[in-house]
Amino acid sequence: MSSLRLLDATLDATLVPEARDDVARPLVFLHEGLGSIGLWRGFPERVRAQCGNPTCLVYSRAGYGNSDLPKLPRPTRYMHHEANTVLPSVLAQTGIERPVLIGHSDGASIALLYAAAGHPVAGLVLIAPHVFVEPITLRAIEAARTAYESGTLRAKLDRHHRNVDAAFKGWCEVWLSEEFRSWNIEDSLATIACPVLVVQGDIDPYGSDAHMRVIEDRVRAPVTSLMVLGAGHAPHLEAEAQTISAISTFVASLDRDAP
Repeated sequence: MSSLRLLDATLDATLVPEARDDVARPLVFLHEGLGSIGLWRGFPERVRAQCGNPTCLVYSRAGYGNSDLPKLPRPTRYMHHEANTVLPSVLAQTGIERPVLIGHSDGASIALLYAAAGHPVAGLVLIAPHVFVEPITLRAIEAARTAYESGTLRAKLDRHHRNVDAAFKGWCEVWLSEEFRSWNIEDSLATIACPVLVVQGDIDPYGSDAHMRVIEDRVRAPVTSLMVLGAGHAPHLEAEAQTISAISTFVASLDRDAP
């Protein structure tokens, strides 16, 4: 599968294998705010191999990679829309049921919102999740905007997105808007009923460990936390072996314990 056709967009997607006769939990990867299939840099394939080669879905959200463009500017509740409208449609079209959602940054927040809404999920792997807006996050995004406007960041992202300006501005402008500063999903966490693994870099410029602590406090299901020393906002790339080991152990525990 190379694309998913939804009502308002066609999304670039990779689904392996398409015949879902495996026993292991299917894995669904949700990328960060500037991510795409390519910007995972092969991480999903290596996680899949370590987890016993289950069904694996990776897709680029609208506005990213080779997916269609969304309407801009994005609304402040764009992650709620991804969790409550887009992701259910994606999973219904692919026939994936009760997956392990593996999300990075914005993707981790979308995974939290999807599970909090009561959708069937076997487990959540949250890499550098956002639960609320921190000053440190806004400062990092402002620095990213400066790097983009200077051309250095734009050049790095350009080969990964059909329309790099739409990808960057769609993310940057909503996060730096006045309306978004009150965005907060803490109150949603108590309804999450599946096990959770949180992976956080201890020098992440986009967020502190406060998000990890809130998830530990608010989610009633078991939460396992991994603080990756020396890692920033992408511990899955900066400390890949450690992160994959933690994920494979987590997924194996779901296969043993979950119905």
